[in-house]
Parts: sequence; C-alpha cells; structure tokens
Amino acid sequence: MFDALGLPTDLEVVLRIALIVVAAVLAFALVRAAVNISVRHLIERRTAESGEGILPPAELERRVRTVARLVVRVAGSVIAIIGTLMVLGLFEIDIGPAIAGLGVIGIAVGLGAQTLVKDWLAGIFIVLENQYNQGDVIRIAGVDGVVEDFSLRRTTLRDLDGTVHTVPNGQITVTSNMTRLWARVNLDVSVAYDTDIDRASRIIDEVGEKLQADPDWEGRLLEPPRVVRVNALGDSSVTLKVLGQVKAAEQWAVGGELRKRILDAFGKAGIEIPFPHRVVVSRSGGADADAEAAAAAD
Repeated sequence: MFDALGLPTDLEVVLRIALIVVAAVLAFALVRAAVNISVRHLIERRTAESGEGILPPAELERRVRTVARLVVRVAGSVIAIIGTLMVLGLFEIDIGPAIAGLGVIGIAVGLGAQTLVKDWLAGIFIVLENQYNQGDVIRIAGVDGVVEDFSLRRTTLRDLDGTVHTVPNGQITVTSNMTRLWARVNLDVSVAYDTDIDRASRIIDEVGEKLQADPDWEGRLLEPPRVVRVNALGDSSVTLKVLGQVKAAEQWAVGGELRKRILDAFGKAGIEIPFPHRVVVSRSGGADADAEAAAAAD
C-alpha cells in the first residue's frame, strides 16, 4: 500500500524491512553451512590425496573452525552491508554516495592491509593443504623448530635453544616438514683408504640390525640402517653412505645412538676413522747456525 505521495506506508516499510532481515539471516545461515561442509570436504580430500588418511576428528574440527570462521565473518559482513543499503533504499535515501564511500574505504583498507590479507590467505592454504600441524618439526623462512602455535596470520616455532620465533604466514615460501609420517637416518661414515670397505660395510650393517633388534629401540626403527654406497673419495678418507627409515621425529635420537655404536664397533675391529694430520717443521738456530756453518767452511 502507498500513500498520496506514492511512498510506501509504515506497514509496508516494516514488512519490507522484516523481509530483508529474514533473507539476510537465511543467507548467512546457508553460507555458514555451505562453508563448513565445503571446507571439511576439501580438507579430508587433501589429506586422503597426500596418503595420510583422514585427520583425527579433533584436529579436523579445529582446522574446519579456523578456516570457516574467517570466511563466515567476511561473508556475514558483506551480507550485512547489502541488507543495510537495501533498508536505506526503502526510505528513499540516495545510497550512491554510500556505495562510493564504501568503495573508497575498501580500497584504502586493501592498500593498508595487504600484508595482513597475504598472511591470512597463506594461512588458509597451509590449513587446507595440511602442510604441518602443531608439534611438527619444520623449517620455514630460515627458521627450524617445533610448531608451538598456529593461526591464520602467523606460525610460532621454538628452536633447540628454546628461542621462540614468530613467522608471519605471508613470508613462508617453502615449508620443510621433517616429521611427516616417517623420516630417514642419513649418515656419512668415513674410513681410511687402507680399510677393507666390504668388511667395514658388514660391520655397519650388523650394528644397524642389532640396533633394530634392541628392545629399547625396535619401536623407533622401520628398517635397519645399512650402507647403501660409497658416497665420496676424500683427501684422506673414503665416505660410506648409511641410510635407514625410522618413525617421524626419531631420526635424531636413532642417528646419535647409531654413531655411538658404529664408533664402538670400529674400535673393537681395529678400523680407523681418519682425522686430519698436521706436520710441523721446526728450524732451530737461525742466523747463529748459518754463521757456524760459514766458519767451519773457512
């Protein structure tokens, strides 16, 4: 119904406002449900494609909430702005300047918050692609450490010295995850040139087999470390490459124990691990010796 001036009556305005509010609420509810379902499905698919199976329910729920929260907030803000402009239009208010003002504000915010937006986008992809989780040992932006905390804006690492590093996600270009599913012991063992290489290799292989059979260590190794090749011929030594597959995050402990046992086995077998030798030539006497030599010649 309209009045004499052709404007909607109070009842008509109220009904239209109510309709806009209901439509906005329904749109927000649909967006939130669609985002939750889509993000959950995408994370599950990414995880399955990477060969890791479905994430644990608690971790999956945390990831879904993290990404969905940001997307829903952005979508909710857009819906609220559109609804407000529609309501203003009911009262014959010119919304052109408001739209232009919002455009200017959007450009200003976009220019001023480029870094923040970049961090958020990078964080979303880190979550969706399951690049790392809390507790993983990773290397990002030149920093190694354990992931203590993670958000869409930044990642917090603690290194071996106990130092806490906060890295904005937008600065992460390469992520190296050193504790994903399994890891590898990777050792270079050097022996002298006069060493029987086959015998040294057998000793190292036996040490690896005994280490895996040890009840204190068998649960950490997936295969016994063994010599796979002669890796290098150095100035004073032959380098043997030793590889073995272990459970994630166990490569450092297993590597240290393996070095200790190889050193002990080589000592018992009389195999020398070469080290640099320095020869010092000393001249004594100097000018006095030269004078004595000249006098003797006379």
